[in-house]
Amino acid sequence: MAVADVRNLAGETVGQIDLADEVFAAGVNPHLLHETVRWYLAGQRAGTHKTKGRGEVSGSGRKLWKQKGTGRARVGSIRSSIWRKGGTVHGPQPRSYAYALPRKMVLGALRSALSAKFADQKLTVVDAWTLGSHKTKELRQTLSRLGGETRTMLLVEPPGNRNLELASRNLEGVKLVAPAALQPYDLLRHGRLLLSKDAALRLGRSLGAASRAESAQEVSEKAAAVPAAPPAKPAKAAPAAEAKPSTRGRKTAVAKGEESGKTRAARKPAKPKTPKRKE
Repeated sequence: MAVADVRNLAGETVGQIDLADEVFAAGVNPHLLHETVRWYLAGQRAGTHKTKGRGEVSGSGRKLWKQKGTGRARVGSIRSSIWRKGGTVHGPQPRSYAYALPRKMVLGALRSALSAKFADQKLTVVDAWTLGSHKTKELRQTLSRLGGETRTMLLVEPPGNRNLELASRNLEGVKLVAPAALQPYDLLRHGRLLLSKDAALRLGRSLGAASRAESAQEVSEKAAAVPAAPPAKPAKAAPAAEAKPSTRGRKTAVAKGEESGKTRAARKPAKPKTPKRKE
């Protein structure tokens, strides 16, 4: 277990705190830190660069001279890109440089940066940022007692400490962030990290193995809370009909035969009976 000294605002050691090994004593991954810094800086770019194209520069759109017969090169407009004060071709346009980075990479880079600060002994745990006033001069003296001659300091404190917010915003090289807004770029950019005791415990819970176990348990509980669909009822089989001898074809044939006999009899004329001769 990583152990760090807890100091008060006077610079005196008042106790010790156990830090999570997975957060403050993990291995440092330089490649992960590099990728996270590139991602952060790309998201900070304004992307407001703009050049005027051929349709945006000032100038007439008429044809300067006729197409043939002058001996000169053909030209259609004074705003052509090959002319002076013409439009720019394929120039920069407003865009966003931000891109997505997996959340696991950002969290892994945070663990690497915090572990590097702890290994280099550039991490200080403060008991509590209980400032008497919002004066910048008093905070500057307090930081000198805590950080020595370090010119850049990163203060991590949960939001709500109004005196600390007002006193630190006008100090050059000093930045105040909340534990939830901590970035690997800020950790690498500042020389010393000053954590409050509450912030150190929050980072240990949010970045440690316990948080991953809790998130997995929440996912499983949500999946278990979803009611299962009732099983489909089997379709009832239709009762088997008793096989009866079909008389439809026989009746039809008999009817057809009778009808044909009647029609044949109706069509043939009756033969007259000849009387017998008397001898």
